[in-house]
Amino acid sequence: MRRSWLLPLAGFAGLILASCGGRPTAPAVTPIPTFAREVAPSTAVPLVATAAAPRAQAPHPVTANYTGGALSPFQDALFSGAGTCSACHSNMVDESGQDVSLDADWRASTMANSTRDPYWKASVRKELLANPALEEKINDACTVCHAPMANTSDAAAGVKPHLFDTGYLDPNNAQHAAALDGVSCALCHQITDTNLGTKSGTNGGYVVETATPRGERAAFGPYVVDAPQVTVMQAASGFLPVQGLHIGKAEFCATCHMLYTPVVDAQGQVVGEFPEQMVYLEWKASSVSAKETCQTCHMPVAKGNVRLSSTGGPLRGPFNRHEFVGGNAYMLGLLGTFGQELGVTASGAQMEASRQRTVDYLQAATGSIVVQQAALEGTRLVADIAVRNTAGHKFPTSYPSRRAWIHLVVTDAAGRVIFESGAFDERGAIAGNDNDLDPARFEPHYTEITAPDQVQIYEAIIHNTEGQVTTTLLRAASLVKDNRLLPAGFDKARAGEDIAVRGEAANDADFLAGGDGVRYVIDLGQARGPFTLTAELLYQSIGFRWAENLRAFQGQEIADFLRFVEGYPNIPVVIGSTVAEVK
Repeated sequence: MRRSWLLPLAGFAGLILASCGGRPTAPAVTPIPTFAREVAPSTAVPLVATAAAPRAQAPHPVTANYTGGALSPFQDALFSGAGTCSACHSNMVDESGQDVSLDADWRASTMANSTRDPYWKASVRKELLANPALEEKINDACTVCHAPMANTSDAAAGVKPHLFDTGYLDPNNAQHAAALDGVSCALCHQITDTNLGTKSGTNGGYVVETATPRGERAAFGPYVVDAPQVTVMQAASGFLPVQGLHIGKAEFCATCHMLYTPVVDAQGQVVGEFPEQMVYLEWKASSVSAKETCQTCHMPVAKGNVRLSSTGGPLRGPFNRHEFVGGNAYMLGLLGTFGQELGVTASGAQMEASRQRTVDYLQAATGSIVVQQAALEGTRLVADIAVRNTAGHKFPTSYPSRRAWIHLVVTDAAGRVIFESGAFDERGAIAGNDNDLDPARFEPHYTEITAPDQVQIYEAIIHNTEGQVTTTLLRAASLVKDNRLLPAGFDKARAGEDIAVRGEAANDADFLAGGDGVRYVIDLGQARGPFTLTAELLYQSIGFRWAENLRAFQGQEIADFLRFVEGYPNIPVVIGSTVAEVK
C-alpha cells in the first residue's frame, strides 16, 4: 500500500483546507522578543543549525501582470496533461453567463499547483534531511498525492519515485511534465472505486488501472455520455468517458485527505503510526455527513446547466465547478506573487481571483465569533466570547501547521488600547504565544483569559517519542493538544482515538460540537469608559513555528520558501469579527 505522508497543501479540507488572504492592518503591538529555534534532530544529515536564510537583496517583483503559462499537452501510456483536456473543456458558461471553464478554474487552484507549492517542497527536503534512512519511502509517500501521475507511471514501470536532484523536478526527468501537472484531470478521472472508504484506500491508496492500452482507457464522470460524444472524446484525448458516481463521494477525496505517517524515534527507527490528518473521519463523525460531501462545499455548483464541451453535446446539470475552493489562501497569494518564478500556468489575475474566492469561502463557510455578554464588574470588564465552527470537519483541519485564534482588543473612551490578546505581526507570529516564542513550549487551551500574554489558539500540537514539541512530521508520535473547533454533531466523548480532543479542551464543559466559549476578565485600572471590545477569529495555513523551524535545516527548497515568505507577509484571514460597547 502506498503511503502519502507529507501533504502541507492538502486539498479539500486541506485544500481545503487554511490560509492567509485578506490583508488587515496589524494593530500596534508590543515588540515580540527574539524567537528560539527548534534544533534539527541528531539523525539529520547534514545537521545545520544556521542563522536565517539570506534575505533577497531587493524585494522580489510582484507578478500582478504575469500572464501565465501554457497547460501541459504531454501524453504517455497512462495519462494526458491538462492541456490535452482543455482543448475541448474550455470556453464553458453556465446559464447565468458566468465562465465556468474547467481549465480556468482548475489551473488557479492548489490542486493544479501541488508540485509547485514551495512549502511542500521545503517540508519534503526537511524530512529527507531529518530522516535519511527513509529516503525511498519519503519520496514515494510525498509524491503519490502531490505528483500523482508521475508517481503512478513510475510505480507501474517498476521505477522508484524520486523528487529532487535528478528526480521529478529536473526538466530532464522522464516524468517531469507529468509531475508538474499536479493533481490533474487524467489522474482524478481515472481513479476507480476500488478500496474507497477503507484504510487501504487512504494514504494515497487510490487505484488507477494500468493494464488497458491508451485509446481504450476509461475516464470516469458523473454523467452517461452518448455514443457520438464518446467517439469525439476518444479521438481527441484517447480516453473513453464512462459514468462513475464514485467520484462524487467523500471517500474519493479521502484517498489523499486521510493520512497516517510513520512514527520515527530518536534512533531513526519506525515505532508506530500517527494520524497526521483525519479530515474524512472528522466529517464522518459530524452531522454534516448526512447531507453534504466534500464536493458539495469545495466544488460549488454552477448556476444552471452547462454544455461541457466546445465540440457540442447536451446541457448538463448540476455541474460542479473545478475551483476546489478550500482554506489555503496564503499559498494561493504566494503562488500568484511569485508565479513567474514558480512556473504557475495561471495568470496573476487568475491567482488573485482564486485567492479572493478562498477568503470569501473561509469567511462564509467556516466559522464565526460573537460577544455573548459583556459587562463591568467594578474595575473589571467581564466578557463571554463564543466561536462557532460551521465547516463539515474540525476547524482548522488537514495539515497540522494550520491554526485559528481569538484576537481581542479593548479600548477606552479616548480610543487607547488597554488590553489586547492575540495580536500578530507580518511574520505570522502571535504575541504572547508560548510556541511562537519557544519551540519547546505551547499555549494551553483556556476557559478564562485574564492577561494579554494568554491567547486562545485552536490548533494541533505534536509531541515526538521523547515527549518534546516538534514540527518534524515523521517524529510526530502523539497530539498533546488538539482543541481545533469541532463540527456540528461531533460527540467528543465518543470520538475515536484518531480524532479525539486532546489537552485541556477535553475537560472544558463548553468545548462541544459546533464551537467553544471563552471568558475574558480584564482589569481596567483607572481607564474611563465607555469601552469598546473588538473580537476577531483569525486563521493561518502556516503557523509561524512551522515556517521558523525550517531554518534549522539547509537546502535550496528551504531557502527559496523562506525568501518567498519574507516577500509575502503571513497576515491571517479574518474569519469573523464582532464589536460591543460596554458602559
